[in-house]
Amino acid sequence: MFLKNRHPLLSFLFLFFTAFSMQAADIWVATNGNDANEGTKASPLATVHMALRKARELRRLKDASVKGGIHIIIKDGTYYFEEPLFVRPEDSGTADSPTTIEADANAKPIFSGGIAIKNWKKTTTSINGLKPGAVWVADAPQIGGETINYRQLWVNDVKAVRAKSTAGNKMDRILSWDKDSQTCWIPFKDKSVKFQPGMEMYIVQWWAIANLRIKNIEVKKDSARLSFEQPESRIQSEHPWPAPWISKNNGNSAFFLNNGMSLLNEAGEWYLDRKNAKIYYIPRAGENMAFAKVTAPVLENLVDVKGTLDTPVQYFNFKGISFQYSNWLRPSQQGHVPLQAGMYLLDAYKLKVPGTPNQANLENQGWVGRPRAAVEVNYTNNTVFESCSFEHLSSTGLDLHKGTNHNTIKGNLFKDIGGNGINLGVFSEESFESHLPYTVKDERVVCSDEVVADNLITNVANEDWGCLGIAAGFIKNLTIEHNEISDVAYSGISMGWGWTHTENVMRNNKILANKIHHYAKHLHDVAGIYTLSSQPDSRIEENYIDKVYFSPYAHDPFLWLYLYTDEGSQKFTIKNNWIPIQKTLKNNNGPAGNIWQDNNQFVSTSIKENAGIRAPYASLKKEVVVDDAWGLQEMPKSVAIELIGKDFDIEKIKSTIKGFRIVGEELYQWENHLVIYGLMNQPERTKKKLALAFPALEIKIYENPIYDFQNFERCKDSKPASEWENIVLTANLVDDAKMQKEYVDYHATQFEKWPEIAKGFCNADFQQLQVFKNGRQLMLVISIPKGESLDKLNPKTTENNPRVDDWNAIMKKYQTGIEGTKPGEVWNFLKKI
Repeated sequence: MFLKNRHPLLSFLFLFFTAFSMQAADIWVATNGNDANEGTKASPLATVHMALRKARELRRLKDASVKGGIHIIIKDGTYYFEEPLFVRPEDSGTADSPTTIEADANAKPIFSGGIAIKNWKKTTTSINGLKPGAVWVADAPQIGGETINYRQLWVNDVKAVRAKSTAGNKMDRILSWDKDSQTCWIPFKDKSVKFQPGMEMYIVQWWAIANLRIKNIEVKKDSARLSFEQPESRIQSEHPWPAPWISKNNGNSAFFLNNGMSLLNEAGEWYLDRKNAKIYYIPRAGENMAFAKVTAPVLENLVDVKGTLDTPVQYFNFKGISFQYSNWLRPSQQGHVPLQAGMYLLDAYKLKVPGTPNQANLENQGWVGRPRAAVEVNYTNNTVFESCSFEHLSSTGLDLHKGTNHNTIKGNLFKDIGGNGINLGVFSEESFESHLPYTVKDERVVCSDEVVADNLITNVANEDWGCLGIAAGFIKNLTIEHNEISDVAYSGISMGWGWTHTENVMRNNKILANKIHHYAKHLHDVAGIYTLSSQPDSRIEENYIDKVYFSPYAHDPFLWLYLYTDEGSQKFTIKNNWIPIQKTLKNNNGPAGNIWQDNNQFVSTSIKENAGIRAPYASLKKEVVVDDAWGLQEMPKSVAIELIGKDFDIEKIKSTIKGFRIVGEELYQWENHLVIYGLMNQPERTKKKLALAFPALEIKIYENPIYDFQNFERCKDSKPASEWENIVLTANLVDDAKMQKEYVDYHATQFEKWPEIAKGFCNADFQQLQVFKNGRQLMLVISIPKGESLDKLNPKTTENNPRVDDWNAIMKKYQTGIEGTKPGEVWNFLKKI
């Protein structure tokens, strides 16, 4: 204090140099900069790579300026990368002094792995029967005398379509698949299609697709036999799940051929002729190729953040950066046959004798590889990706793979991505069979304590349709919360790997308050949230899942779900998730079980309101993609199907209707009447299948109830029970058309003219009461809280409510027993099977 008062000039100079020193830790980059510059705001560098090198030197020399952190500030513009940005342990910051690559104020800098294609010209000759000039051509970019290869192309930031054999969104269906010869027969009526090297088959198979390089096309009349290149030919034919499908009911696996000059015939399509270094494109309406921005991806990886187990990268952040235009070439080099979530098979086959030490009934083996990502992160801790965007990417957007801990992904946009939006954790090592539980000696290898929050993930999995918004493998202490996911080809969020109930590294994972909608656009066997394997202390709570696309390619069109705990899933708590109906699946879950509670449309509306992106990132919502032209799944509705006959084979009946995925399916019987009740789609198809299997039975459908009381609609301040028991009864109406109409009219106006009846049902805590009619016959379904008794509840309908007695007295004159009913009886109770 004495020195400060005595030497004010010295104090001023100290503060001046301190401020200057702190300012020196700001390194500026601009598109008009020069890497020989100092890196100041007035004299910026030209590349992020040089800025990172300067930051590394500041760390190495322990420059005083790094005390408050290093800011690599990127001015507006596009920065074309010729090599990935490699962030290594020497670039690490500290908790008090992080390194951040960030956008300048109000700037939106782009890190691009693409290359511009310019100087387009109209073709002067007819191509594929199109008039001259309909197709445009440009010189294809080259490096080292070789034409650059790529599988995607963007025109004015809109992805073009690789020339294919079908128009628009249509696909054909295979005729057959021969696993022994590893060949496939397809319809082949368009003889203008000519085989050329590089052509591929894109095929849908359950929850995945495959890209198969075609070796030869052998045409025979209106069919053709395809053979394929190795290694994908063998893997495709040997691996049992997922595989090409042959289905008489719903159609064989859908496919198209692509990447052939003879297939170029539709606006928006392109073709790369690598041999002659030309690229062809048919413009869409409104596109002027003389001025269009055309971009082809070159780099598969834009940023590689990679430490080691003992020297991880730490405290290195990205803020406000846009990562765009990544390439992915493996399908062009070795084909692409995924097992699930985009993880491609390196080897796979069916076991002749099922069973492994871990799973007694396992019938297949598979080893997987991992697709490239625009931004790859390994052995990295305490990093933050905030307010960035990942757009126009061919494969994965952001991948936190191995040895990553305490990282945060928040407030980012993931849009127009070919594969998974975000990958987290190991999905089996390449040498590790996929169905084995993953255990490690050093827990630092495991991806853990990551937070993925408030991100928008939209229009993803648009190349590999089997990918997801967020895919998490073997991981622990993960929190996925308040994200919004839309326009996805497959499922929204997948968490877990291994298909095993055996304990492994996974535990304490949380999926909370996410908003997931408009998914399952192309595939089936899908869910808003999907899990695999044992994950103790894990929770799925307060998510809002709604609106499922209808896939025209699915051979099992009813296999779509909101929540899906798949093989080995155990020790989860799944509760308070808002879903429109209880369309969920608990498939071969682990013996330790899961806790399911209150997953329906009756949970608090605040769950819908609070799910999804929060402030300060709410502005991301304007980027949400929804394809309004694409159809949505029809919601299943309450239906009863009655079978009348003798000697019911109950197990055969259950097997026959299994594929129709009836929600809440229950069977009831009274003498020679058997009733299937639940929420169904397309009950006529179910009836036809039953009629083929049981030609001797009379089959009747009861749908569109003439009366439908729902507790949550009619009972004030009532919270419906989470689990119901159904009581099913049947009776006839009297054989008088006029009286039958009166009966129906009474029920159509009951809520308005007889409100006391609904009040009585509320008093009795009936969850629903539905009356169906087919001809004269009535089917009555009363739903009560599980564990309650109808004998106990029914008297409450008339307590202090004499109008209910009046109603019942009137109804008696319209009702009579069905054939076989005892004298004096009207309603027959069917016994639940």
